[in-house]
Amino acid sequence: MRAIKALIGLVSSLALTGAQIVTAAAPPPPGAENGMVVSAHRLATDAGVAVLKQGGNAVDAAIAVAYVLAVTFPEAGNIGGGGFMTIRLANGRSTFIDFRETAPAAATAMMYQDKAGNVVPLLSTRGHLSVGVPGTVAGLELARTKYGTRPRAPLMATAIALASKGFVLDQGDADFLAEGATDFAQDPASAAVFLNRGKPWRAGQRWVQADLGRTLQAVSARGNDGFYKGPVAASLAAASQAGGGIITAADLAGYKAVERKPIECDYRSFHIISAPPPSSGGVVLCETLNVLEGYPLAALGFHSAQGVHFTTEALRRSYRDRNLNLGDPDFVKFDTSRFTSKAYAAELRAGISADKATPSASLTGPGAAHEGKSTTHFSVVDKAGNAVSLTYTLNDWFGARVTAGGTGVLLNDEMDDFSAKPGFPNMYGLVEGTNNAIAPGKRPLSSMAPTIVTHDGALSMVIGTPGGSHIPTGVLQVMVNVIDHGMTLTEAVNAPRIHAQWLPDVIYYEKDALSADTMAVLMAKGHRLEQMDYWNQVAAILVGGPSLAMKPNAATGNRWRYFGAIDPRLPVGSVGGY
Repeated sequence: MRAIKALIGLVSSLALTGAQIVTAAAPPPPGAENGMVVSAHRLATDAGVAVLKQGGNAVDAAIAVAYVLAVTFPEAGNIGGGGFMTIRLANGRSTFIDFRETAPAAATAMMYQDKAGNVVPLLSTRGHLSVGVPGTVAGLELARTKYGTRPRAPLMATAIALASKGFVLDQGDADFLAEGATDFAQDPASAAVFLNRGKPWRAGQRWVQADLGRTLQAVSARGNDGFYKGPVAASLAAASQAGGGIITAADLAGYKAVERKPIECDYRSFHIISAPPPSSGGVVLCETLNVLEGYPLAALGFHSAQGVHFTTEALRRSYRDRNLNLGDPDFVKFDTSRFTSKAYAAELRAGISADKATPSASLTGPGAAHEGKSTTHFSVVDKAGNAVSLTYTLNDWFGARVTAGGTGVLLNDEMDDFSAKPGFPNMYGLVEGTNNAIAPGKRPLSSMAPTIVTHDGALSMVIGTPGGSHIPTGVLQVMVNVIDHGMTLTEAVNAPRIHAQWLPDVIYYEKDALSADTMAVLMAKGHRLEQMDYWNQVAAILVGGPSLAMKPNAATGNRWRYFGAIDPRLPVGSVGGY
């Protein structure tokens, strides 16, 4: 990730000039009257907007965007991974599509340990043994058949064309592909696609993915059966077995996406709809917001020492609950309503000192688990007000960095999101309990938090981000920036961020996020501080105006009602609308 971090840091250093971003003149968020798409790749955004223009709804557009990202943004866009989709229909109904990967039937709790019980480095992060059963195709098809309005073939046509005929790489595309070149060279099936005669692809070259085009064509023609059964499934299973993996044709044929009830809560006068388990994102978001609701964040000011202190104390408690209690609800029983209740937040708030940091070790229980941060998110709203917030992932950057030969499908390393050894430190020195232990058919715990916000019953915001364990904190801070600090959407997304969880017991901060005086006060309260790289790429849509206080002015002819922002921390992505 060194090259990516350097590239992100370069762009971010230009975009984020410090805490003064709050008052500096930021460009207004782009607006649109009839519909909007914000995604991590320009061609995906264009494909989604085209579907909206043709009369498709937000779910239709989301399906087109997701398949195009599988072609143009293979770092995280995928059909070889999985994710979550939060949907709110114009009639007010909300639902959640869970297409998280599952552990194969042959998976065991100790499969990444050696004979001495030690976790083997890289075994759960590289190669075919790290791959979970992919869920993306099943999730998109479930959403389309239940909530879409268009046939599958036209929604996939752009992705198929971009794979089969290719597209011209720009510098950002080429830089990202080059990041995986060393590992791709170790896997012949990946090298055949992601390298150009053994060398990294360059900007200006046309990149054709013929095998992926044929795989997408099979899905277009046969739906789930085009991926989970037949020739594609046989190739996926054969590649797994040949590469030392354990996914079988039966694992693929048995995969099912699941529709679940979203996590919902209220913050001030806003209603939040977010991801339920097996994602922890919605629980962490709601639990933290409930605690923060008891503090006057607006009066304290953006990134004031006291505001950061209260936010950190709330986060350490919600992340502690995440790691101790949550898991796949089909395997682990827990009551999420307790963690998202106002009464529980009041209990937590009562244990927070205004003057002293709480040592995380005093909040007993298992620690935080590692989770890959190379995910992608996009947000969509259509003319009628239907909204989709979708986050999906391969886990690490380019997943397991192996491709199933003949399919063009880059595979996930999602098995690393399980606990490789419950109760003991993993390769990152972190400890986790048994709720997220590996078991056949189980879905690993995630932090993804595709979120939709309403106000007085009307759609207000669609938001999400990649970033692994930093996802809930990224979404949280943009929401607080808009709701409490009155920022425009662009200011809220661009503003420098902090991150805190339970363990390690540290407040991480982006460059220039905290003033020297603020850091001195926080350290006096007992906090430990450490600068971090940029983790998130928030993709957000605000409904009604550039900020909550700014409404379109009909007298000036401005009839825009949707405003979008894509995070400058990743130098790709776009906002589109019509």
